[in-house]
Amino acid sequence: MKIRNFKITILLSLLFMISYKAQILPLNTALNDIPANAYIKDINNELNPYIGTYKATYQGNEITLFIIKEDYKLEKSSDKNYFMDALVVKYIVKDFSGKILQDTQNNSIPNIKLYSIGTRPAKNTVIFYYTGTNCGVGWGKIILQKINDTQVSWDYRPNDTVLDDSKCPPGTDIKIYLPETKDLIFTKQ
Repeated sequence: MKIRNFKITILLSLLFMISYKAQILPLNTALNDIPANAYIKDINNELNPYIGTYKATYQGNEITLFIIKEDYKLEKSSDKNYFMDALVVKYIVKDFSGKILQDTQNNSIPNIKLYSIGTRPAKNTVIFYYTGTNCGVGWGKIILQKINDTQVSWDYRPNDTVLDDSKCPPGTDIKIYLPETKDLIFTKQ
């Protein structure tokens, strides 16, 4: 069933691309300049150098990032929908003994999302939006800066959120497992 839905989505995306070819825009097009149903394309392959598996250790935890490129990712804003090429990050965080603390690699936690929203080619950086953990705790911005072919620097800037029992049931795991730090080096595996 999933494969059939995937094939239908791909077919519809291709048909969309053929019929709206004039609305292909480059990455970093300002939101106000994006017409509904447009396609924001990675024309200059700015995202490709970041694809891969990266590892780092922070405060005794091992963090593994799995970065893939998703073409035609549907992006929904308050006033329009459009498609974009984006990097999507899944991750696994393990403690010092190897116990998995958080794993988004196999969609075991589908409400946690981490994907690119822009690039700064002159600074070799990609900006990501992170939805946070359960109840949106830790949502914010993560910036990856390409240092060389095998290393990226991590900068996580979480925002605050107010929680109450109506928004987040008692007993919900609201720990932020991603490293809340700047200049953490991840190495490509």
